[in-house]
Amino acid sequence: MPAHREPELDGSVSTAATDRDGSGRDNAAALAGLDALQSRGGQSRTAAEIFRTRVAPPVVALLAAVMVWQLVVAIVDPRPDIMPGPLEVGRQIAASVADGTLPGALATSLWRGLSGFLVAVLVATPLALLIAQWAGLRSAVGPLITGLQVLPSVAWVPAAIVWFGLSDATVYFVVLMGAIPSIVNGMLSGIDQIPPQLLKAGRVLGADGWRLAVKVILPAAMPGYVAGLKQGWAFSWRSLMGAELIAIGGSIGFGLGSLLAQGRTVSDMAIVLTAVLSILLVGIIVELLFFNPLEKRLLRGRGLLAR
Repeated sequence: MPAHREPELDGSVSTAATDRDGSGRDNAAALAGLDALQSRGGQSRTAAEIFRTRVAPPVVALLAAVMVWQLVVAIVDPRPDIMPGPLEVGRQIAASVADGTLPGALATSLWRGLSGFLVAVLVATPLALLIAQWAGLRSAVGPLITGLQVLPSVAWVPAAIVWFGLSDATVYFVVLMGAIPSIVNGMLSGIDQIPPQLLKAGRVLGADGWRLAVKVILPAAMPGYVAGLKQGWAFSWRSLMGAELIAIGGSIGFGLGSLLAQGRTVSDMAIVLTAVLSILLVGIIVELLFFNPLEKRLLRGRGLLAR
């Protein structure tokens, strides 16, 4: 009889052990890499880095624009009442600040713009959630909301003057008509991008009606909602300037649009550019201090931004 041979397991056992050790080391290395990536993404940024990446670029761009402006004025040498240089506008800004005209106009417009925008958010958010719940309602009012968004809000100024007179109600009405459709459409766009499985999971877990809207739909639609808020603010700010520029007198306070109209009336381009630069500065500050951090925080929370 042939001699009984023991199975040669040493090589296979050794190979399997090596494979396990190798895969274990690979997994450990992968986990260590992920941990390092997360730790680097979670590191707090220094003040110098924040200044270099967030503050310095817009400041440099602004200084470059001013230099180009001064260069054009120096080369073309236009009449100061037609195209003043940065120095003339700077002197006008200093004079408007000194006599309180610019701070008062800025405070009036900011209060109107922010309060009107907040009211628009409070109206548009539940309205969008309501429209999203019923397909028939969306089919009925969806085109109307889109049409209102496309309609220049300044077109509402004459009607608002007839309805409300020369009062703050005219300004707020125009602001709301400019902001609400944009916020509603942004919210609906975000809802359209929600995966159906997420809604089904929410219903399976017992969420329905407004609970489903608040707990599932609103958080999932947040990217589109924030985009709608950003556009809604832009529309409300533009609508406010248009209303203040056209509706002058009565009990309407003096805002940046009124300052712009004043410069037009007296044909003083320095006053006009003072108002224009102030309006532009408010838009830049709101973007840098509110919407830009909000968007980055949203992307970071969804794992789409390292830091």
